[in-house]
Amino acid sequence: MLCKANNICKLNMIENELLAIDHQHIWHPYATIYSDMPMYAVEKANGVMIQLKNGKQLIDGMSSWWAALHGYNHPQLNQVAQAQLAKMSHIMFGGFTHDAAGELTQRLLKILPKNPNYPALDKIFFADSGSVAVEVAMKMAVQYQHAKGEKTRHKFATIRSGYHGDTWHAMSVCDPVTGMHGLFANSLPLQYFLPQPKTAFNEIWDETDIQPLADLLSEKHSEIAGLILEPVVQGAGGMYFYSPTYLERARELCDQYGVVLIFDEIATGFGRTGKLFATEYTQILPDIICLGKALTGGYLTLSATITTEHIAQTICQGEARCFMHGPTFMANPLACAIASASIDLLLANDWQTKIQQIEQQLSRELAPAADFASVQQVRVLGAIGVIEMKQPVDLAKLQPKLVEKGIWVRPFGRLVYIMPPFIISSSQLSQLTSALLDTLREIYHESGH
Repeated sequence: MLCKANNICKLNMIENELLAIDHQHIWHPYATIYSDMPMYAVEKANGVMIQLKNGKQLIDGMSSWWAALHGYNHPQLNQVAQAQLAKMSHIMFGGFTHDAAGELTQRLLKILPKNPNYPALDKIFFADSGSVAVEVAMKMAVQYQHAKGEKTRHKFATIRSGYHGDTWHAMSVCDPVTGMHGLFANSLPLQYFLPQPKTAFNEIWDETDIQPLADLLSEKHSEIAGLILEPVVQGAGGMYFYSPTYLERARELCDQYGVVLIFDEIATGFGRTGKLFATEYTQILPDIICLGKALTGGYLTLSATITTEHIAQTICQGEARCFMHGPTFMANPLACAIASASIDLLLANDWQTKIQQIEQQLSRELAPAADFASVQQVRVLGAIGVIEMKQPVDLAKLQPKLVEKGIWVRPFGRLVYIMPPFIISSSQLSQLTSALLDTLREIYHESGH
């Protein structure tokens, strides 16, 4: 017993030391360096379970911010990572190519959205992260317009409540009012923001929704290089699901006025919405598509910006004679190899049926929250479940309660949302949803079961 007690004491000392170092020196996302928010030390993760250093087990409800589709520590992905490490973890992509990049390219070309009425998305630029993929897409749009002689086109349009990342130009197309980057408003390039579509997903289309875009492009098209949108599902800007018809009408207007249409599928790609890509809810293709997050199954950072032959050729025939971007870790072999394995794993495991099951279970088990006095709305699409509160949540109060009940959910603003790994079992998902609802009942003094 003494030995066991000593081991526990040692573990507690190690955990406390880590937390002390973290508290004194490490900056976390969207947090003050002097944060007194609760922090949890992770020992390991496996499947859908996260184990804290204190031994506490948590069911992961976040897929590490959309990324860990297959859960953690997956044996097939681990094996591929080890095999690639034995060859090389990285090599510069200037003047070199490698099998991992070629194999990932082949897989992406097979699964990317296709439509015979639109040019194929088949020119792939591998970058470091989702935010960088957006930067790359915006630079592509500007270089394309300039190569055509349209040198006044350097602005972008988007809809409100969007989120496209934290790097400079990506911030400029995030919502300047409700988003996270208002502090930089006077420094960022000024872009054009349109009202969020009122027609929600699965609602009857209201044609007036597209009028603001039609008016903007009619008046300002000579200034606008591109329109960037998160197709169907807006992510961190509000977790709003809107009508795919908006995207189809936007495609028509972009064609009419020569504007590059960019779809940011960094959060929605690889099955999360119930389609392999959210673009597939429409009958159109964009000119550029951005992928990231789940591309590597949550193992490493990697992104891809993919465009058409016409845009690529036009850029490379322009003044610069090349595309002016080149990340140091572009097409990192380790990340590319794992990404290929992650795609193979997804396609081999009847992901569509699994997402349908998750969607049905989320719809059923989150439904009671719609009757809570503190809740504005409950919405579900694919493996995304959202409880929108009427007031911003108190994270310092809510997070410890969720951990106490054995689940990992990270609310923000007024949104309490879950997007579990696809491998979650129905019993684990029930534990996740019931613990979440029980916590909201306790915190907000809701009645009912």
